[in-house]
Amino acid sequence: MSDPLADVVTLLRPRAAFSKSVSASGPWRVRRAEHGRPFYCAALEGSCRLTIRDRDPVVLEQGDFLLVPAADAFEMSSLMPPTEGSETMPVEVGPGEFRVGRQDGPADVRMLVGYCTFGSPDAGLLVSLLPSLVHVRGETRLASLMYLVGEEARRRRPARDLILERLLEVMLIEALRSMGGPALSPGLLRGLGDERLGVALRRMHEMPTAAWTVAGLAQEAGLSRSVFFERFRRAVGVAPMEYLLAWRMALAKDLLRREGGGIAEVAVRVGYGSASTFSVAFSRHVGLPPAAYAREHSQSA
Repeated sequence: MSDPLADVVTLLRPRAAFSKSVSASGPWRVRRAEHGRPFYCAALEGSCRLTIRDRDPVVLEQGDFLLVPAADAFEMSSLMPPTEGSETMPVEVGPGEFRVGRQDGPADVRMLVGYCTFGSPDAGLLVSLLPSLVHVRGETRLASLMYLVGEEARRRRPARDLILERLLEVMLIEALRSMGGPALSPGLLRGLGDERLGVALRRMHEMPTAAWTVAGLAQEAGLSRSVFFERFRRAVGVAPMEYLLAWRMALAKDLLRREGGGIAEVAVRVGYGSASTFSVAFSRHVGLPPAAYAREHSQSA
């Protein structure tokens, strides 16, 4: 059976942009203003505080892993930060290694931090299916994976980009599947955590070409049509057929980028009976006809 979480992460096409080792001592504070870049951090020793705009502060302790799929403005600091308003500039002490706060003496905290990018033009849609904040405690595998990402990013070895892409895919899946429960924000992960909805989601990913209806998906989930619709909408954040359309369009974009055309074949492979019906749906959803989209994006795949 298809794995929707793996499908989404694979289509995101994660790429390493920057990874570094950071140690800190004494009172310190670092602020960053991002524009939707994925940010991740593993606390190797000690503890620190992370504050993301419009969220309560999060304390990171040794062994914690944190992922923000679309970071905006955030602040990292010691548990007892310096005077409000002051900021500490990181000092590079070696290749890919930075020190924050007091420069001498042992470090109070050591972290691996990094950014990646998502190569998919559908990144906004796909990220919206993921939790806005992933905080995992006690999963040492994630710190190990992140160390491998940082090591590979700093060295120029054969197949470096391919290795990095695969490592990042594994790291993202490992982080996301370590979460669960009803406290998750609406999205794919929360839907997969619901045993009944998970069946319907996997069927949509396994057979996107099927003539699915809400009633048919409800039957797969073993629920009444009305209960399934409302439960899906609350858990995933969109209605079932809206999710299916978005997934079909994401697959279509990927096929058009990689194959550069073949509209009729793409239409069949994403569940449309004719190229004309697919073209109308694609143009309405994307804002461009499939052929124009293929010409514009095939070179950047």
